[in-house]
Amino acid sequence: MSRKTARSNIKRVAKRVPQARRTAWHSGWEDGFRLGMSGGYHYGRCDAVMRLLPNDPIGWWDVRVLYVTSGKGVPYSPLDEAVIGALQRLVRELIVLQPSQDWKTAALKTRPDIVLVLEGLNIPVERIDELRAEGIRTAIWLTDDPYYTDLTAPLVTHYDVVFTLELACVEFYRRLGCGQVYYLPFGSNPAIFRPKRVPIQFRHDISFIGSAYWNRVAFFDQMTPFLAARNTYIAGIWWERLRQFQLLSPKIALNNWMGAEETAAHYNGTKIVINLHRATDDPSYNFNSQGVGAVSPNPRTFEIAGCGTLLLTDVRSDITRFYTPGLEIVTYASPSELMHKIDYYLHHEEERRFIALNALRRTMLEHTYPHRMAQMMRILFEGASG
Repeated sequence: MSRKTARSNIKRVAKRVPQARRTAWHSGWEDGFRLGMSGGYHYGRCDAVMRLLPNDPIGWWDVRVLYVTSGKGVPYSPLDEAVIGALQRLVRELIVLQPSQDWKTAALKTRPDIVLVLEGLNIPVERIDELRAEGIRTAIWLTDDPYYTDLTAPLVTHYDVVFTLELACVEFYRRLGCGQVYYLPFGSNPAIFRPKRVPIQFRHDISFIGSAYWNRVAFFDQMTPFLAARNTYIAGIWWERLRQFQLLSPKIALNNWMGAEETAAHYNGTKIVINLHRATDDPSYNFNSQGVGAVSPNPRTFEIAGCGTLLLTDVRSDITRFYTPGLEIVTYASPSELMHKIDYYLHHEEERRFIALNALRRTMLEHTYPHRMAQMMRILFEGASG
């Protein structure tokens, strides 16, 4: 229905509404019309981007993979689902087992070309050593680098191949004696983090979803009045630590640890999503006594971009490997810069959408889990350098 036809219809219906109620009724209709038009227009443009993506095969490998999951719930279970979904289309045979299952016996029986472990903190390294002694190749993909390197350092030398999502950890693990260490960041699961229509309760101007680590608390403390005055949504644990929590509390879904589908719905419904990486030197939550730094973007970077919404992120030096600031994402270095850019892009709709659509296209072309798993297969079976 065109805008002209819609207005004509609404005028006919309005005649039946008592005069005293007409002003409020018209105002409500106008607000709803603008909201619906804005959401539909943006979704349509996202859909056009998705339809124009090439359908070229990423690759296929004639190998058997035994995948040992993290064995944990959220936030690890969505990672397991993304890896499994990608590998199922890329390899001849995929065997999936939990850490609690007898995966060692299964490996000895099936003789996979690779045993791939996600995270690995629940995996006895003695079992890995036994598989390697039997000539079975092993690999681990670490999920939380560099924050828990005190825990991962004792594990990595027991594997043939180590994959890390943090570039700064590559040299760290090599110094420990690992012969094969590769940088392989996480990505976006296109089955979940993709453009989609969402109900009105997910529609916001600004959102942030994540835990209130102390560096985030200090940052948001400087933005509380700004965010409180706008259509803001924040979800996660520990946000009561904010100095002016009561002022911002109506905007906060406190202790709401949401799954991937709900997170994607909020990303889809938000005009601007903030990304703020956690600190590497937080003594309360990190196990990083060696002080390993972080230069790589977190998984949230790719998931936000994959929903076709504008990503405003703090700077990590390796982010330009994946997205071009100003063209596909927007970066900030301080609370004042972030507030300025939020207001700018809320008032420059076409520019905001142009950047978001560029990020959507780049994400779907390069930064999904099928792309990451294909790169892993090339490293493992074709000798690619990563």
